[in-house]
Amino acid sequence: MNGGELIAEVLKRQGVEFLFTLCGGHISPILVGAKARGIQVVDVRHEANAVFAADSVSRMTGIPGVAAVTAGPGVTNTITAIKNAQMAQSPLVLLGGATATILKGRGSLQDIDQMALISPHVKFAAAVTRVRDLPRTLERAFEIAQEGVPGPVFVECPVDLLYDEPVVREMFGAKSASQVKGPADVALQLYMRYYLAKTFAGSRRAKAGAKVQPEVPTAFPAAVTRAAELLGKAKRPVIVVGSQATLGGPQETQRLAESLGRLGAPVYLSGMARGLMGREHDVWFRHKRTKALGEADLVILAGVPNDFRLNYGLQISRKATLISVNRSAVDLRKNRKPKLGALADPSDFLCRLSAEASLDPETLRPWLDRLRTRDGDRNAQIDEQSAVETELVNPLALCQSLEDNLADDSILVADGGDFVATASYIMSPRAPLSWLDPGPFGTLGVGAGFALGAKLCRPDAEVWLLYGDGSAGYTIPEFDSFVRHGLPVIAVVGNDASWAQIARDQVEILKDDVGTVLARTDYHKVAEGFGAKGLLLDDPANIESTIAEAKTLAAQGHPVLINAHIGKTEFRKGSISM
Repeated sequence: MNGGELIAEVLKRQGVEFLFTLCGGHISPILVGAKARGIQVVDVRHEANAVFAADSVSRMTGIPGVAAVTAGPGVTNTITAIKNAQMAQSPLVLLGGATATILKGRGSLQDIDQMALISPHVKFAAAVTRVRDLPRTLERAFEIAQEGVPGPVFVECPVDLLYDEPVVREMFGAKSASQVKGPADVALQLYMRYYLAKTFAGSRRAKAGAKVQPEVPTAFPAAVTRAAELLGKAKRPVIVVGSQATLGGPQETQRLAESLGRLGAPVYLSGMARGLMGREHDVWFRHKRTKALGEADLVILAGVPNDFRLNYGLQISRKATLISVNRSAVDLRKNRKPKLGALADPSDFLCRLSAEASLDPETLRPWLDRLRTRDGDRNAQIDEQSAVETELVNPLALCQSLEDNLADDSILVADGGDFVATASYIMSPRAPLSWLDPGPFGTLGVGAGFALGAKLCRPDAEVWLLYGDGSAGYTIPEFDSFVRHGLPVIAVVGNDASWAQIARDQVEILKDDVGTVLARTDYHKVAEGFGAKGLLLDDPANIESTIAEAKTLAAQGHPVLINAHIGKTEFRKGSISM
């Protein structure tokens, strides 16, 4: 096997089904080797989207997604996506091409210090220098990506390690003895022989090992017992579950959902945990979380740090007993020290807690009723605001109609500001692992890559990509990828000709809309140019029929983009977070 085939064999044994890429000469043997082993090679139009797609697969399956990009600009183009994965704690593997080891620092094409650039943004970074080290380095990368606090890893694969030795010899002009002329030529050829011997030494014995099995961090039994005691005494408990609790994949998240249901305490969900309890559940609450946290006498943060999303811990009453469960020692105590801190996997902790804790339903009933009333009141307000006539299409009415028409197997991908945040108040993921958003980095541009990965993982599901018109500009060329790979994703662009989330406060405070004005671009025609189907929605009377048409076209195998011209509302006034 050449080095590219060795890498492909490792990927196969680690359970990798998809390899996301944008082709380049530095990585061609990896792509060919992967295809030969039945791994689907999915090429995209920008390297960042290859990483976003790998991130999506990681979240949907619990198995690290993998992207391979070429040297230099190929690697630099992934930095935002890699940083997003690091902050979202997504375990993915990035394979980076590189110039030949013998040419490093000598001015070869696309040769830069990639390790210095990417190391701060990954859990593990390694530059391989010998063919025989490729399998074990990559296997170590898979292990590190998943253990402890998950995250992205990077393996630099120089081009001379990926091709067969005769090809490399020819590539670098290694000559036979009869071709050598003069002392300088002799010295160069001696060095070349040494270099080739070192590079390929032991390569014939190199082979891929078994699938790595990273250890899931579990809490001490005493910590679970103490949490059960504290919870049993609470009259107004609240559990907040975050993305970290979904790292175990589909089976583990289903077990978590069932455990939370048995536990009986009120639950708020954030990030990838949205949808964990289904569309409706007696203990799942959606609205007025800040008010609930301020009134609670006990709060369990499960995979949720006290960052800007909880106002740095200030949303939680100082009188409340705080229990924090997190894989990260830093996040466990970020901005506020808990009464009980468990350095453990949140899903495992909550499942074990549900088996030990005993909550009195009668004691909790007044608290649950209060939260339920608030949810009902907020939903009534949203219904009322959805009925208000606006210029063009009321975004709340559009989101209500989308919610009413979602299939039970739908996956929602969130990529945008104001319109997408509005949708998050109204649209409900139907099941665990059916909501994808960037995470705490707040990255615009995740949408197409996330949607691509999600549709590959669940080809029979409806995948809805919710775009703002600002975020759509980042990745709309990936409709070409959707078409070429036969992925009938449905995108909805909330087109208000504005960077509305920024404009709300900027215009209010600074009285100037500079930099926030866009045009009502014909995004549906752009999608059509890539071979997809485009639909224009600019009349509220056509909301239902347009959604129905999009669903029909997607069922026929066509990617679809709905360009929804939406009006302005005051629904999210003053809601910007920093």
